[in-house]
Amino acid sequence: MKEKIYLIPGLMTDHRLWHRLEPYLEEYELIHTPIPLSENFDEMVDVLHENFADEKINLLGFSLGGYLASYYAIQYPSKVQRLFLVGSTPSATELKDISRRQQKLDEARQSKFTPLSLEKARELLEHKEDVALAQTVVDMFNDLGHKHFLPQLASTLNRENLFDKLNTLSIPTKMFYSQNDRLLNHNSIKQIMQKEHDLQITAREGTSHNIPLEVPSCLSKEIRDWMAT
Repeated sequence: MKEKIYLIPGLMTDHRLWHRLEPYLEEYELIHTPIPLSENFDEMVDVLHENFADEKINLLGFSLGGYLASYYAIQYPSKVQRLFLVGSTPSATELKDISRRQQKLDEARQSKFTPLSLEKARELLEHKEDVALAQTVVDMFNDLGHKHFLPQLASTLNRENLFDKLNTLSIPTKMFYSQNDRLLNHNSIKQIMQKEHDLQITAREGTSHNIPLEVPSCLSKEIRDWMAT
């Protein structure tokens, strides 16, 4: 029987986030776990807990999903065997981002949803020449649409700093990110590095935020190392 890894995607991403990673990890059973439709992390965790049938789980979250995975691990530490954060930090949203996100949230609440264009998606990618990759990002965002955009964006304004709580847990925890990812809270990582901790923190060169789609081979090696702990 294959060992399971539960995967939580990020903001406006779904099961398609993992489709380039899956061929590299055929020895595991990868279980896609959507972000619950709520802006309240306690409510999201309750939904996840109902869906996690196994006694102990390997939990991997990308971006917003990484924060949610951290939140779950803190609420139910006895349920989590290993924790992996991809392009994610267990931190509050930075002050410099709050006003911009609040504006987008106000617009979304007025039913003003702006679809993602292919050109904009390519700007967000490290491999800008990969049109199929950019199209996947566009399709995920636009298919999820206003219904998911509003609660997911709102949830980012409700984030608290989880590091101190996470750091008390005896759960093998790994963070993997790109050194020049402009969507990542690098100040949070610097603060974590200045403290005593047991987290395994690994950075790759590059700008990619969508690591599961852009560098699946590299990520798969990090996952195998994590699963070996």
